[in-house]
Amino acid sequence: MHHLSDYDASTVPSAEGLSVGIVVADWNDRYTYSMLEATKRTLLAHGIHENDILVKHVPGSFELVYGCKWMLTHNSVDAVIAIGCVIRGDTPHFDYICQGTTQGLTELNLQGDIPVIYGLLTCNTAEQAEARCGGVLGNKGDECAIAAIKMASIGKL
Repeated sequence: MHHLSDYDASTVPSAEGLSVGIVVADWNDRYTYSMLEATKRTLLAHGIHENDILVKHVPGSFELVYGCKWMLTHNSVDAVIAIGCVIRGDTPHFDYICQGTTQGLTELNLQGDIPVIYGLLTCNTAEQAEARCGGVLGNKGDECAIAAIKMASIGKL
């Protein structure tokens, strides 16, 4: 299985001068805040200055779409990372939130010139979320940071 924190640093373009927005859901913050910290740590490790990392909080994963749209509209950023975590429960709520958020983030990517990185964990169990937020599978935040740098660099070539 793919370890989310593993990547070949030689394939990551220079991130110097980039500005990245992060929109993080407060729901399931045990997981989303761990991803947020990993994302920031990885961005900093690749040369992005701390004051060029803009973080906004939204209540839950469904609100990530509006938060990202707001970030794109009101800030000068080279990429936006959406961080959320939805864990399946006993009702269809999981399906609606995951589908709506995925659709919304996809539409934002298609509408603009600034990439929106999909950092939404869609897990069946809390154990699966833990494994992807610094557990045995690494941290999705690392993967999101690298994706943001690579995608932002497309527009800089």
